[in-house]
Amino acid sequence: MSKLSIVIPAYNERNTIEELIKRVKAVDLDGIEKEIIVVDDGSKDGTREILKSIPGIRYIFHEKNLGKGGAMKAGFKAATGDLLIPQDADLEYDPNDYPAMIAPILAGKTEVTNGVRIQPKDDSRRTSLSYWLHWLGNNAITWTTNVLYWHHAGEYEGCYKAFTKKLVDSIEIKTNNFDYDNELVCKILKRGYKIIDVPIRYYPRDYEQGKKIGWKHGFLILWTIIKTRFLD
Repeated sequence: MSKLSIVIPAYNERNTIEELIKRVKAVDLDGIEKEIIVVDDGSKDGTREILKSIPGIRYIFHEKNLGKGGAMKAGFKAATGDLLIPQDADLEYDPNDYPAMIAPILAGKTEVTNGVRIQPKDDSRRTSLSYWLHWLGNNAITWTTNVLYWHHAGEYEGCYKAFTKKLVDSIEIKTNNFDYDNELVCKILKRGYKIIDVPIRYYPRDYEQGKKIGWKHGFLILWTIIKTRFLD
């Protein structure tokens, strides 16, 4: 495997997209080629104008917002790499974790890895009710997935997951929402693939800074997990 495609879904991320791409470009993959694909999912804040000015990337523009899953589908389909990694357009995750994410795949141990966030010690969000509601939701997602699919992941809601493109191309994903990667992971587990957890760094932003996923998405994700197990 010689190329990693990094797919970045972006929606109104003008404040962070340029710095994020700079960090992605700076990552050393020890000989593995990088392909950076940004899928602008109908941004209205000038994000796509910034993208047009950045050399060395590919971009896809959606005129209508399709949802994070819709953006991921477009990016993964357009990717030409042997390996795939999604990358949020904010600065919550550190691209320097890419080598650790793809190492088990390159070693032939698996075709998919799952990033498990190392929670920051000093997190000011812990004083808010919304933090604990999201903590409860994340744990419900982890527990439900582990029980229904006989797995033991530390969590499933970290941004970073690495896949072989061959595997992703073989699976049909129906959702276009935030539950995209949950449906994908559940269908991979349902096929009997081994998924390896990898610790990843995490620098969370709060909702005032533009975090988009909310409690309604949590219920959608749980339904997708259950539906994929019993109905798909």
